[in-house]
Amino acid sequence: MAQVVSAQEAVSRINDGDVVSVSSSSGLGCPDLVLHALGERFGAEGHPRNLTTLHPIAAGDMYGIRGIDHIARDGMLECVIAGSYPSGPSSRPMPRIWKMITEDRVRAYNVPSGILFDMHRDVAARRPGVLTKVGLETFVDPIREGCAMNESAAARPIVHRREMLGETWLHFPNIAPDVAIIRGTTADERGNLTFEHEGAHLGGLDQAIAARNHGGLVIAQVKRVTMAGALRPHDVRVPGHLVDIVVVDPEQKQTTGTDYDPAISGQIMRAWDSFTPAEHNVEKVIARRAAMEVRRGQTANLGFGISALVPRILLEEGHAGKVTWAIEQGAVGGMPLAGFAFGCASNADGYVPSPNQFTYFQGGGFDIAFLSFLEVDTDGNVNVSKLGKRPYLTAGCGGFVDITAHAKKIVFSGFFEAGAAFGITDEGLKITSPGKFAKMVGAVEHVTFAGRRAERQGQDILYVTERCVMRLGDRGLIAVEIMPGIDPARDIVRASEGRVQVSEAAVPMPTALLGDTPMGLKL
Repeated sequence: MAQVVSAQEAVSRINDGDVVSVSSSSGLGCPDLVLHALGERFGAEGHPRNLTTLHPIAAGDMYGIRGIDHIARDGMLECVIAGSYPSGPSSRPMPRIWKMITEDRVRAYNVPSGILFDMHRDVAARRPGVLTKVGLETFVDPIREGCAMNESAAARPIVHRREMLGETWLHFPNIAPDVAIIRGTTADERGNLTFEHEGAHLGGLDQAIAARNHGGLVIAQVKRVTMAGALRPHDVRVPGHLVDIVVVDPEQKQTTGTDYDPAISGQIMRAWDSFTPAEHNVEKVIARRAAMEVRRGQTANLGFGISALVPRILLEEGHAGKVTWAIEQGAVGGMPLAGFAFGCASNADGYVPSPNQFTYFQGGGFDIAFLSFLEVDTDGNVNVSKLGKRPYLTAGCGGFVDITAHAKKIVFSGFFEAGAAFGITDEGLKITSPGKFAKMVGAVEHVTFAGRRAERQGQDILYVTERCVMRLGDRGLIAVEIMPGIDPARDIVRASEGRVQVSEAAVPMPTALLGDTPMGLKL
């Protein structure tokens, strides 16, 4: 029977040198009370020291207010392995974990989220680590950075290339967790956990099994406790025999910015007209063109940034429910949300545990992915995971590498240049001031997506911007559609320093993309 204890008592059982696996995702599912108590214990005692922490999807919210920043302390963290990290605008202070990473004060790796979940499953089953093709020829591959985020990490590789059966694979050796810190909504006296108020199930079950199978400790943070036998067995997502300690946080938020919204956890369904349409601006123009690629009845994956607007475009066009959205945190169907609720969905059809969702993504079972970009280069490579001397403005790769590894079709969306200003009319788009720097580059700083590998695999790739739609040709990026009002020679070829050429067969992008009324999209 699990013990119900204070957060302070729970973290007192974590030892120096432990490997601690934490279940959370950006603004949702974070066991924040336990992480705060863990950081406070170190501040008071100087222990536990030299921890390695694993964060499969994220490490707390996007601005470093919660989550991993509670434990981002010198001497406490020796190594962190995460799918993504806090991020935010340059107007906010740099999250403490990013300061430690950039100053090489913690050994840090960015491992694709699906692979991190695979690592938990394989170590739980005592298999010899993860063998995968996900990440080949990207920054995940040892021929590039091998997931390392700084010099101390590069000196201690965690992934290796292996040749087997005439093929090249990436091998991630096992890392066994000593502690798993997970979160649910309700625990009974036996430690059985239900997730009825959670926005996603995430990977708590897999993380708990990985710790339990190696004699480790499982700490569960919940909102409330009920008597033994009060929970419906079919509602239990983590059974009590896997849970050692329960910590109750009556103030536990559903997401960083949400106390509780029953539509996020599927307990009510919102009217479709209660969702706010996307604001009329250039981002919406880009998202509209991306939305033209989806077909009725398809299953589509969705990323952060401009791509997150695509469901709102379909809603405005009268196509709610005609495409099934699948997001990495596990929601299937409904309306994916944005901001601190990113990773949640209202009106979902169901909730799949994240590890299972990533198995689906890695195998390419869905029809299309809508993703964003920071940079694109002449080989069609895409960077979403690192930005110059200010990497904290990005969150790392998250599930991007898993999703793109075998996707049948990918639509990347973003601005052609950074910082340009525009005027929008019904007839065309006018650039009123040029961009500050190019996003079409000779070579991306970080290869999060390998364009030529995708080409060899026969994947259908489209790059959508406000000025043009591009495909990858033999000699680089080719603009195949041009926005009315854009001068191809000046605004595309010259603005990209010749890195983007214009096809002789290029056609105009539809002017219907530009209006402030529905564009009449047909699926």
